[in-house]
Order: sequence, then structure tokens, then C-alpha cells
Amino acid sequence: MAGKEPALLSHPLMALLQAVAEQGSISAAARQLSLSYRHVWGELKRWEDVLGHELIVWEKGQSARLTEFGDKLMWAERLTQARLAPQLEALRADLERTFAVAFDPQAHVLTLYASHDDALPRLREHAASTGLHLDIRFCGSVDAIRALNEGRCTLAGFHTQTHPNSNSHTAKAYRDLLQPGLHKIIGFATRTQGLITASGNPKNLHSLMDVAHTQARFVQRSPGTGTRVLLDDLLANDQLTAHDLNNGPDEEPSHTALAEAIASGRADVGLGLESAARARGLHFEPLVQEQFHLVCLKSALDTPATLALRQLLKESAWCDTLNTLPGYQARDSGQVQSLREQLPWWTFRRAKKTS
Repeated sequence: MAGKEPALLSHPLMALLQAVAEQGSISAAARQLSLSYRHVWGELKRWEDVLGHELIVWEKGQSARLTEFGDKLMWAERLTQARLAPQLEALRADLERTFAVAFDPQAHVLTLYASHDDALPRLREHAASTGLHLDIRFCGSVDAIRALNEGRCTLAGFHTQTHPNSNSHTAKAYRDLLQPGLHKIIGFATRTQGLITASGNPKNLHSLMDVAHTQARFVQRSPGTGTRVLLDDLLANDQLTAHDLNNGPDEEPSHTALAEAIASGRADVGLGLESAARARGLHFEPLVQEQFHLVCLKSALDTPATLALRQLLKESAWCDTLNTLPGYQARDSGQVQSLREQLPWWTFRRAKKTS
């Protein structure tokens, strides 16, 4: 199992609670944190007074464990971390871009607006070692392509089912945003989306039909995201609509936040990435394999920065890294692809001959 990612923002109380939950005693928690027993004991008692709730079950001769309130506090903190991650990643990207330009005038910098994706942060780390700095801003697929068309970025990342048909929600979402001759697609990866549920799939959910029939609590992604568009197409295939689902009040901005909502028990199921489910030990029921595309204007295709990215995506070192991520597979990575072949909903009528 991969190591846990460090928290983007930290609070000393959460570190104490996590250590107690993992170690089962105050003394072991203190050793893990390189703190004294007295300090850990005192801090836990102080926070109990501040919050007005007990955090630890103190039973003589028994392992220390978190109270129900302590558990809820930890889940709330993890969910907040997940929801803040896109904004904090954007801030970090801003700083990286600034220093890259300031200290290395030969460095290549590419600004990429993209739908939330677990492979892109790994690509950014991989690219940075080669002198290519990716300034990644996560947003919905539709907003990413709009940002490209408005000149706010060089590349946009979005995802679709393989060869979506002309009547699909995918076609309706992207038809007016992408045009052959103006845009060029660069292959990136295939990835698997499906139902994310609690470990063991306690409600026995294997399809969207099951979700609708059981009225399991469904957590939605935000409007404008590619996953929301994908969901509409999958529902239509089953002759369902979003109104047939028991939708929760909250809409999550990322696959990470959606997985945390399910892990915390706030929802029973949602549509998301296999990688997000596996990272949190949740059950994953695959529904569809989709393609994640990178798109740029034709005029930017052969610029030095874009050429550097295209070459990097073709290298075996990157493809091997991508293939280790659950649900991902390198396919046509770095290859320039035809918009008409990948998104074949544009039709052109031949002009009638005049006599």
C-alpha cells in the first residue's frame, strides 16, 4: 500500500488524535510524535476543555481510543483537506511558476487548466525534473476548455467516453467549444470511472439502476465537471435521469473530496475514479473506461514548451509511472490526434453543384 500523502494544512490536535488512533495508547502516541507523555496528555485534556467534548476514552487497562466525537472531528478534518486541495495546489503552482521564470529563463512553462485528475500531479512532478514546469489549475472540463479559448491557458484537460455519439450529453457539452482546424488533441491516458462505495459494498450496488432502486445516498460532482457530463450519459443509457437518484445536498469539487464524503459515511455512493477509491480503501465497481485528453490551439502545437511536453509523454519512464496508478493506462500518450476521430460528431455537408 502506498504511503499516506502529507496533509496540505496541519493542526496539532489532529496529529495527536491520529497518533492515538493508530498507536492505541498515549505513551506510544507520544513516542511516535517525539513528544513527552506529559505534553500529549496535557494537550488532549486542554482541547477537551476548549471544545467541551471528550476526545479519548480513558479506561484503565484498556487501549486508548477516540470517542465518537473524536472520530467525527478527524473525518471532518480529512474532508476539509480534500475540499481545499485544488485551491492549495493552484497556489503552489503559482509559486512554482514564478520561481521557474525568475531563476531559470531557459525553463519551459505551460499553463494547464484541467478537469480533476489523479495523474496530472504526478506528471507535474515528473516534468519538473526535466525543466518543464506545468502550472495546473483544476476546474471543470467545460471551464477548462473555455479558459483555453479565452487565452487564459495553453492547454486544457478534459475527458470523454471513447467515441461519444452525436446525440450524447458529451457532444452537447463540447460541440460548441472545440472545432476541427482550430484545436488539436494530444493523447494523455485512459482511466476507469465507476461507483465508489463503502468498503465491502454493503448495499450491494453494481449499477446506476441499483443506486436508483435502493435510493442509496448519492453524492454528485459539481456542475460543469466532465464526470457530471459522463453521469448524464450513463444515466441516459439506463433510461434514468439525475432526478431518479437520491442526491445529497452537497456537490463535491473533486474525486478526492467525493471519496472522502463516502469514507466519512455522509454518502453511500458516487461516480468517481478507481484511483481515488483505492487510495482510501473503498470499494470500486467499474462502469466505463474513458479517455483523458489534452487540447491546445493549433498555433501552440509546435511551440518549444508544448513540444517538450509531447516528447515527455511518449517516454517510457512516464508511461511506466502512469501505468502504476490504479485504473490508468498510457495509450497514445503524447500523440497528436484527430478531433474528428476522437470526437466524431461534426458533420459537413458538401456544397451543391450549380448548373
